[in-house]
Amino acid sequence: MDKFFNAVRLDEELCKGCINCIKRCPTGAIRVRNGKAVITKKFCIDCGECIRICPHHAKLPFYDPISILDQFEYTVALPAPSLYGQFNNLDDINIVLTALKRMGFDDVYEVSGAAELVSEMSRKYVEENEDKWPIISTACPSVVRLIRVRFPNLIDHLLPILAPVDLAASLAREKAMKETGLSSEKIGIIFISPCPAKVSAVRTPLGIDKSEVDGVLAIKDVYPRLLSLMKEVEVTGEIEELSISGKIGISWGGTGGEAGGLLTDNYLAADGIENVIRVLEDLEDQKIGTLEFIELNACNGGCVGGVLTVENPFVARVKLKRLRKYLPVARNHMNDTNIGAVGSKKAISSENPGAGKTIKEETNKGMADSNGINRTGLDKTNVYWTHKVKYEPVFKLGMDMKESIAMISKVEELCKVFPGLDCGSCGAPTCKALAEDVVRGVASEKDCIHILRQYIHKISDEISMLDKQNKAITYSNKEDAEKE
Repeated sequence: MDKFFNAVRLDEELCKGCINCIKRCPTGAIRVRNGKAVITKKFCIDCGECIRICPHHAKLPFYDPISILDQFEYTVALPAPSLYGQFNNLDDINIVLTALKRMGFDDVYEVSGAAELVSEMSRKYVEENEDKWPIISTACPSVVRLIRVRFPNLIDHLLPILAPVDLAASLAREKAMKETGLSSEKIGIIFISPCPAKVSAVRTPLGIDKSEVDGVLAIKDVYPRLLSLMKEVEVTGEIEELSISGKIGISWGGTGGEAGGLLTDNYLAADGIENVIRVLEDLEDQKIGTLEFIELNACNGGCVGGVLTVENPFVARVKLKRLRKYLPVARNHMNDTNIGAVGSKKAISSENPGAGKTIKEETNKGMADSNGINRTGLDKTNVYWTHKVKYEPVFKLGMDMKESIAMISKVEELCKVFPGLDCGSCGAPTCKALAEDVVRGVASEKDCIHILRQYIHKISDEISMLDKQNKAITYSNKEDAEKE
């Protein structure tokens, strides 16, 4: 398995070699070499900023085609809560969910429903682990990958609980197997995603060995198909009661939704990858006061701002706010507040602080009590990570301390030589980035046009001096010949 799988790809034919993407990439993962952009896989966190900024559409998100539904006997759609914010005048989530079934899915399971369970588990974890405050959200794969490669001191602060989509996938698969009698291999769990980072999280998950999600579709691909089907559903009035989530679950679609579900005001919520990096830097430098929880989203506005969505993220947030207005606070609760590696007797000790705790199943998923509340028993579902995220020092220059110090010194020397304009003409985003590339042996000092110009002037002056010397020698030889 490629631990640096990327869901952002480059179409070289469309790439014009402009420097928009290298200036925008938050991790410096892109260079322009030989007139084309090049993505360094181990630096890329799949935030999608290059897709957003590229004027030539040369950066493309990777995800599954809708035809993936044909690969399974039974399919379950996992709609992200951000999907509901794409539609105008939507007042009933069941319209969208019914349309998904008419689109070809056999069943639907709301990610927002699982999000309410994650919120409840997170509240418990935060209360019991005050020594790890602030706890950092792990719902955004780009943020987790950023911390993995750049902020090793913050890894222990990551919330070691499954992201809502992974929990929803596990519950949906268990429910489908129980209702249909089919084996797991014949059931396809398909996530409808707002961003390509979710694809990477499915292909190379962090904290768990394997995701239960079988495929990822883009909201922008599903959206046009749903429009006509939703109108059809409304006209016929054949709307199925499929929704299982309340305000807390739907709120996960925008910034502050996850933190709001913790029912505390001692939190910080930030969106936009630049703001996320600033928060993480300040957190690592211990500039941020005592907080219980930090919610971070790479996209502006939260998941509604993902590059696979169709609506303006700020408009989508308003739509979600209106949609949840008359919903109950939450419709999903755990049977037992002691949560952990459910159904597993094997403890993971320090690797998994919640291991060994179990939930007793009292009612089946999908069955609500008299108040319409789903009491979920997760008898076979692992709700905690099975292992910690491992630091990947991809930005390290040397193999050991001595070599690293020597290479850093060389970088500093080169930075003094370079003009410090960070113009990007060399194909690197900054002069420091070029210096690091030179030290790594993947670039040359002369890639800097200012250094190259100085070099050309030097060569020109030397050629001019040689020309003058040759003329002087020729003149001297001519005079000597005339005297003879």
